[in-house]
Amino acid sequence: MNINNSNILIVGLGLIGGSIAKCLRKNDIKVYGLDINKDSIEYAKANNIICNKNESNKELISKANIIIVCLYPSQVCDWIKNNQKYFLDDVLVTDVTGIKGAIVDKIQDTLTKGEFLAMHPMAGKEVSGVINASSTLFKGANLIIVPTIKNNPKSIDTLKEIGDMLEFKRIELLSVEEHDKMISFLSQLPHVLAVGLMNNRNNDHLIRYTGDSFRDLTRIAKINASLWYELFIANKDNLIYDIDSFIETLVEIKTCIQNEDEEKLKEMFEISKVRRTNFDK
Repeated sequence: MNINNSNILIVGLGLIGGSIAKCLRKNDIKVYGLDINKDSIEYAKANNIICNKNESNKELISKANIIIVCLYPSQVCDWIKNNQKYFLDDVLVTDVTGIKGAIVDKIQDTLTKGEFLAMHPMAGKEVSGVINASSTLFKGANLIIVPTIKNNPKSIDTLKEIGDMLEFKRIELLSVEEHDKMISFLSQLPHVLAVGLMNNRNNDHLIRYTGDSFRDLTRIAKINASLWYELFIANKDNLIYDIDSFIETLVEIKTCIQNEDEEKLKEMFEISKVRRTNFDK
C-alpha cells in the first residue's frame, strides 16, 4: 500500500493518536480523526494535526485506506464491529492497545472487510490528550507489530513504513502470546511496582526529602486508573506469574541482607548492572 496516497483515519485523538497524526502530517500524509470529544477534534483541526473539514463519521470511515484505532482495549472490538459496514473492502485496520490476547482473535474472527493487524508503540508520557501530542513522541522508541497467520506480509510492510515515518528506532515482530508475556514484564510489572511503592506508606511528608531514585522509580505511578485496570485484568495470568517471580527475587535479596551475605548480594548487584547497561545500547 502506498502510504503517501492513502487516507489514514485515527480513531481516538488522545496522546498516542494525536502524536501519530501529528507526525504523519509532518510527512504530508492525509490524516483524519475521530473522537467523542469535539474540543479535541477542533483543536486538532486548528493545529493542522488532522485534515477534517465537515465530513460525517461515516464519510471519514468509508474513505480511509488505513484505520488506526487508539481506544481502550474494551472499546476497540466494539468500535470495529459497529463500524465495519462502512469500511473499504481492502482497508488495513490496526490498533495501539497494550494487550493483544483479549482482542486480536476476536477482531480477526468477526471482521467482514479488510484486514486487522495489531501493533503496539512502546512510548508514552504521564500526560494525556491531543493538546499534549508530540511529533517526536516515538523517536528512538520501539514498535511491536503483532501478526498472525491471517495477516498479509504486505500489510506488515505497510505498518513498518508507518513506523519508520514515526521514527521508531526498532520495529520488531512478536506473536500475540509472546507480546503479552513480554508486556507483562517490561510494562505492567513496573507499573505494579510503582503503584506498590506509592501505596506502601503515606508519602506526603517524604516530598521534602526525596531524591532522583525515588522519583525515577515512581514516575509511572501517575497512572490512568481505568486504562491500567483493563490492561492488568486482561493479562492477569502473565502478570500474576511475573509478580510471583519478583516476590521470590525480593525474598532472596531480603535473605542476603538478613544474613549479611556480602558475596551473594554483590553478585546480584553486578548482574543487575550488566543487564541494565544492555538497555542503553
